[in-house]
Amino acid sequence: MQKRVWLFRAGFILAMLLIAGRLFRIQILQHDSWIAKAEEMHIVQSKIPATRGEIYMLENDEPVAVVLNQSSWTVVIDPQTANPEKTEKIVGELVKEQMVAKWSDIFANRNLRYYVAARNVTRDVAKKIREEELTGVYLIEGNSRVYPEGETGSTMLGFVNAEGEGQYGIEGALNEELAGKDGLLKTVTDVNNVALSIGDDNVRVPAEDGKNIVLTVDRGLERKIENGIRDYLKEKSATHASALVMDPRTGRVLAMATVPTYDATNYARVEDGSVYVNPVTEVAYEPASICKTFAFAAAIEEGKMTPETTYYNPGYFTIDSQKIENAYKGQLGEITMQTALNYSLNTGSMTALMLLGGSTQEITAKARETLYNYYYERFGLGKYTGIELYESPGTLVGPHDEVYGLNAFYANMTFGQNLQLSMIQVAAAFSSVVNGGNYYRPTIVAGEVTKDGEFVRSEQEGPVRRTISEETSATMRRMLYGTRNSRRLYGIDKTGYYIGGKTGTAQTIIDGAYSFDETVASYIGYGGTEGELPEYVIMVKIWEKGQKIEGEKDAMPLFDKLSNLTIDYLKIRPKGV
Repeated sequence: MQKRVWLFRAGFILAMLLIAGRLFRIQILQHDSWIAKAEEMHIVQSKIPATRGEIYMLENDEPVAVVLNQSSWTVVIDPQTANPEKTEKIVGELVKEQMVAKWSDIFANRNLRYYVAARNVTRDVAKKIREEELTGVYLIEGNSRVYPEGETGSTMLGFVNAEGEGQYGIEGALNEELAGKDGLLKTVTDVNNVALSIGDDNVRVPAEDGKNIVLTVDRGLERKIENGIRDYLKEKSATHASALVMDPRTGRVLAMATVPTYDATNYARVEDGSVYVNPVTEVAYEPASICKTFAFAAAIEEGKMTPETTYYNPGYFTIDSQKIENAYKGQLGEITMQTALNYSLNTGSMTALMLLGGSTQEITAKARETLYNYYYERFGLGKYTGIELYESPGTLVGPHDEVYGLNAFYANMTFGQNLQLSMIQVAAAFSSVVNGGNYYRPTIVAGEVTKDGEFVRSEQEGPVRRTISEETSATMRRMLYGTRNSRRLYGIDKTGYYIGGKTGTAQTIIDGAYSFDETVASYIGYGGTEGELPEYVIMVKIWEKGQKIEGEKDAMPLFDKLSNLTIDYLKIRPKGV
């Protein structure tokens, strides 16, 4: 008996020592770890969503909201405490269209404490969920996007997806500025997951709301330009067109329109995702004979030619064994460079390139180097402009790149082939040609609206660089005016205005070769009061798969239509008024 008592006492002491050791390990050695686990069970950590900034256009030089926020709720599930069957039955029925996760995924890991089940839930639905008093179901108030302008400017504006991320256009390119920064909230709860107020254990990091961005785009002009394009396309075989209206004196975008477009509020219903892409900034293409403007400006600036300089036009030149012909078969013989521009003769722009190298018979390395310097370094062709949108840099072959038939390659570059440029690049470069020779970085942001409702304008940037002299710019305006008037088949129904421009018709590349059955038409021009610097530059582009679209026949009359709309809308006065 005494031996059994002794064994019992020894066993008891050993058990107590083991318990004490275990308690020592838990309470002393592993104290921090167990505290963290306890907090994890009773603390719910959630984001405090920042309010996304709104987007404005200008109307009478004052901001008008075109992208707004409306209150909406995000449904968050705590898989540890929520009842799977009950939660799915009640919540699932209420938020069918707003679900962003599968119920099987939500409860796949019961160790999680936070899983987003639905977004953009309306006030009425959120109220019904709240009335159910479901354990482990939380509602976080936030905002969803509303686009009251419908389809107007949507290709330029973009949209916000179900995850709250900006996509395409301004929404995507300036997502960081618009989104702001979410805050953080840690809430201590009891066993029933009811929030407790325990002071220091509640951690709150305030949210930083996004900026309200004001665009340089004029709301009324944007509408007129888009409607003008739609009306015009009804008469044509083409269904796609883009237009850019820019102030050449500042680089500010006044309108940026594309048809067809879409309703950003219902972006998910779009059948062809290509409508999300902005052709003005994101698509590089061959603008064709529009580029003769830049080749002529370079030759004039270098003192190699004037509008009256003559050359012999045989209808074609042979460069690197390649026969490069004019599209227009007339005006053969000795002609002036002004005539070459009027009739968009490829031999004229190739002559300008030869003159840059000090020759009238061949394209030299110096000619290539000089043209590249003007195209790339001065006019900014083939590289990013810096506009506050997604953009394509395009492509431009260097003067010494290893390309078969490099001289012929450069000959084609003078009339806008063998290169890839965006409309925004071309418009910014063209603006410098006609505004006195100053290159401005194109911009679409005018400033922001503060929380107090004050419109704070962005500081006006000066010219980035000089591309050509004022004298060369004046000469190019006269040449482009002469070109416009020599081909005035449709005309501008305005007197007292000075309007000039250039056409472009480019073959498209299909299966690695130029197609004779599909072309893209472009036109770029300037306008304003006669005797003064231009007040606007407009570039248009028209295309349709499988269709032959021409610069003079199709793009120029659209320019005319939009030019008239712009003059009337901006109330530009004719000379003497």
